[in-house]
Amino acid sequence: MKKLMYACFFGAMAFTACTSKKNSTTSETTSTTTAAEVTKDWKLGVALWTFHTFNFPDALAKADSAGLEYIEPNTFHKTGPALKDSLVLQLSPAGIKKLKALIDQQGLKAESIYIMGDSTLASWKKQFDIAKQLGVKFVTAEPPVKLWDGIDSLAGAYNIKVAIHDHWKGVSHYWHPDSVLAAIKDHPNFGACADLGHWPKSGINPVDAVKKLNGHIIGVHLKDIAAFNNPQLKDVPVGTGVVDFPAVFAELQKQQFRGPIYIERDAEDLPSNLPSVLQTIKYYQERVNQLQ
Repeated sequence: MKKLMYACFFGAMAFTACTSKKNSTTSETTSTTTAAEVTKDWKLGVALWTFHTFNFPDALAKADSAGLEYIEPNTFHKTGPALKDSLVLQLSPAGIKKLKALIDQQGLKAESIYIMGDSTLASWKKQFDIAKQLGVKFVTAEPPVKLWDGIDSLAGAYNIKVAIHDHWKGVSHYWHPDSVLAAIKDHPNFGACADLGHWPKSGINPVDAVKKLNGHIIGVHLKDIAAFNNPQLKDVPVGTGVVDFPAVFAELQKQQFRGPIYIERDAEDLPSNLPSVLQTIKYYQERVNQLQ
């Protein structure tokens, strides 16, 4: 059902692009086709932190019920009764194998995982081991400055990229895109995770930040916030806050970004964040469908 839904959606996009450009020049048609190809490669999914009040199997079930195919787990999620409710980072290789089986059984794909090591390289290596066993392409993380070189080397050895995640000012070293660029410099295995709802808390326009990180964005956290310069605010459903998503999507398209876009909620709607996830999927489809 999920594959059929996305096939229909992107098929409609392609049909619209072709019929509306019948009288265009060859160069215009080529440009439109390229744009459609770019957005077709965007992989809409959900960061499992969105369902962090539920255990891992229940969070997977909610992602699946939303009709999504891609997920971003995290290593601090409780894994459920079958795995003694341990955190992901506490599991043995056998436990991680069972966790991967749960993901596969739901027909979901984990192309990345959010990891959180401490100030020792050993802790980061342990979480890279988990990431490798899950078969991800990159980890989302906030590596300590003093470990940049070591973590970059680990990423190279594991053939797993590091997408540096931004939190807001006062919480993270990476609140500004300039600090992300400083980490990326001379570290070929580093890139960026653009958290669109966190930047406004530090007074940064997400459109400007995405432009500044041109060519470095590996993944996106799709999130909104009600106002700028207020780190106390919880996020709001995508499309109801201050983030100019049409401009962000247009910029990602211009950059020929190809990667996962994860819906993420920090706020805890009751009984769950599933309704806002479904609302976001609809909003995303409408806005991406309007791209030319």
